[in-house]
Amino acid sequence: MRDVALHGAANVPIVVSNPSTCAQPRTGNALTTTASSQASSPGIDSAYAWLRLGISMLLATIGGVGMWAVVVVLPAVQAEFGVDRAAASTPYTATMVGFAVGNVLVGRAIDRIGYWIPALIASVTLGTGFLLASLTTSVLQFTLVQGLLIGVGTSAIFGPLIADISHWFNRRRGVAVTAAAAGSYLAGVIWPLAMPYVMQSEGWRFAYAAIGVVCLATMLPLILLLRRGAPHAAAPGSPGSRPVQPISLSPAALQVLLVVAGLGCCVAMSMPQVHIVAYCMDLGYGVARGADMLSIMMAAGVVSRLASGFLADRIGGVKTLLVGSVLQALSLLFYIPFDGLASLYVVSLVFGLSQGGIVPCYAIIVREYMPAREAGQRVGIVIMATIVGMAIGGWMSGWIYDLTGSYAAAFLNGIAWNLLNIAAMVLLLWKARRSAAAMA
Repeated sequence: MRDVALHGAANVPIVVSNPSTCAQPRTGNALTTTASSQASSPGIDSAYAWLRLGISMLLATIGGVGMWAVVVVLPAVQAEFGVDRAAASTPYTATMVGFAVGNVLVGRAIDRIGYWIPALIASVTLGTGFLLASLTTSVLQFTLVQGLLIGVGTSAIFGPLIADISHWFNRRRGVAVTAAAAGSYLAGVIWPLAMPYVMQSEGWRFAYAAIGVVCLATMLPLILLLRRGAPHAAAPGSPGSRPVQPISLSPAALQVLLVVAGLGCCVAMSMPQVHIVAYCMDLGYGVARGADMLSIMMAAGVVSRLASGFLADRIGGVKTLLVGSVLQALSLLFYIPFDGLASLYVVSLVFGLSQGGIVPCYAIIVREYMPAREAGQRVGIVIMATIVGMAIGGWMSGWIYDLTGSYAAAFLNGIAWNLLNIAAMVLLLWKARRSAAAMA
């Protein structure tokens, strides 16, 4: 006689040998071999997975310069091309738009052909972009290169990289995702500290050309180390597996809600990240002090991202994101009354500790509530929304400054957008709890 067991929620029949055989499974038993191979041999939670995470973090730290270099050179570009603050912020906006589109395009590509080939092409695009940007003769040329080459090229080291690493982990997926995302913040620590010293002696054009050479020389070999394809998900019920959680929203509705949330949080987030250097110049503290604050902000963001990963593995991505969003709103509020040099250092530290884990939590939420086979595209769309938010917010803050002559109104604008993010997360949490209660 043979018994029929039902596998998972899908009610797929699996034929199992008689009880005596199951008690002492022999070598080569189909059920044992399948569970073992899916859980271990593809590399999920393996030593290679952790090695791949380390390479991914290094790659993101180098390639992440594409998001931060334009922030550091913003005052120099404004002075050289003779434009106002809003126009000087346009190259950053173009960078973020290209970055956003690239996250979706590269994300779709890795779902189909794997990570390394799209990433290799993007890295060549990034390095070439920096070399060409150093030769531009107008703010329009500079803006186009930032958007079409540097922005698109940088995209491979964020959303697509996060989606790729999420396939390699089950038990510590939150930690892995946030650690990979932390590479972009490590870039925000290192590059804004190094660039001013090169710019002081050689100018921003030389600094850009040097960055292009570094990216081409280091990123291409690192990407070639990531040629192994992503493993299959662990069998449901096997150690460390994570089933998709129920929620009373269609995939399309959930995607829209995450897009709205990502847009709101990142319009708010962009205010200090994009304008802290210019803000310090306006207050008389200089570019170097502003770059120091940006680096402190990013260093604190690394700590925040890693801590958020541990927290998400325990309480879930939605709750973790909601905590970060509330703390970010409070931090933005602190920037308004505290504008002394020491105070700005402290507030920048608090801001970094508050907001660092927010964006990676969107990838965790996607993996919690959506199919793994759609991870690259789904994560890419949400990341695109966050980057569009950064792009809009960076330009909007400069525009508000030009209108009012002060950044106070820009901080208030950021807080208002942050409240939109909080509302979206509260709705998502409520829907998830309703579904969990119905399943119980």
